[in-house]
Amino acid sequence: MTLCHVTADIEPHLDWHAALQAIAQGHSLPKAQLNDSFLYQRGDTVLSRAAWIAGMGALVKTATVFPDNPARNLPAVNGSVALYSDLDGQLDAILDFHLVTKWKTAADSLFAARHLARPDSRRITLVGAGTVARSMYDAYRAIFPQAQFTIWARNFDNAALFARDLDNTRADSDLENAVTQADIICTATMSKTPLIRGDWLRPGQHLDLIGAFRPDMREVDDTALQRAALFVDSRETTLDHIGELKDPIARGVIDRKDIQADFYDYPTGIFKRPDDTSITICKNGGGAHLDLMISHYIYAVWKAQLQEPA
Repeated sequence: MTLCHVTADIEPHLDWHAALQAIAQGHSLPKAQLNDSFLYQRGDTVLSRAAWIAGMGALVKTATVFPDNPARNLPAVNGSVALYSDLDGQLDAILDFHLVTKWKTAADSLFAARHLARPDSRRITLVGAGTVARSMYDAYRAIFPQAQFTIWARNFDNAALFARDLDNTRADSDLENAVTQADIICTATMSKTPLIRGDWLRPGQHLDLIGAFRPDMREVDDTALQRAALFVDSRETTLDHIGELKDPIARGVIDRKDIQADFYDYPTGIFKRPDDTSITICKNGGGAHLDLMISHYIYAVWKAQLQEPA
């Protein structure tokens, strides 16, 4: 079999609804085996994440994080994604790192919003104006096509620039106002201190938390966690590794048992909004198993395109 190199050229053929189906199907299979490893040199990092799902295959995703790269006009994060056959262990494909990361990250939180946000949600606030926020704008529109978007960023000029060329989008310099008027709030920042206050939240809202990925990072305060019904994409990749939950659990603010469900509970029907008035929060922790599910989907689309007549 010829090794396949899946490039970003396949993106126009990808679909958010199909990506959500891939996540649902992936979580109906046996639970993934996961392993992460880190290498450090000066301020740079090499992170390798591996996942194996019986019946789907295996994946190794390696990311290089070089914080000084922007000064060289290079991306700070680069990497590669290798997809292996579950049948014989052969390398099936090398996939574009940035394409997989974009679709995995956005589909992760879109899956949560699909099942936890109120179906009548029409106002979405994006906290952060970077690459992830732009991906979430595209993803949310697939499920909430009539949504009006509000963008907030620490630098208002960045928020205004983000909103300028997008439909149904405005920038707001007042974070409290942007949060209180929203049905869905999505945080995609690098904040180490909480930005969202629980006192701002109102019944019926849903929050997708993406940004915090290290033990010293937080995007919402303790009050928000105490007021909300809490969900995660994976207990294994969030509770002991990410400050958003690790810190308040360690201090007794919340308990591990307060996490109502993760994506592996979806097939049983308990990954869902408790009622119309609940505030729901889902922490997006990522994980190589989600990279595997999305990569498997992208690879299938790539193969289907190769088989179509010119």
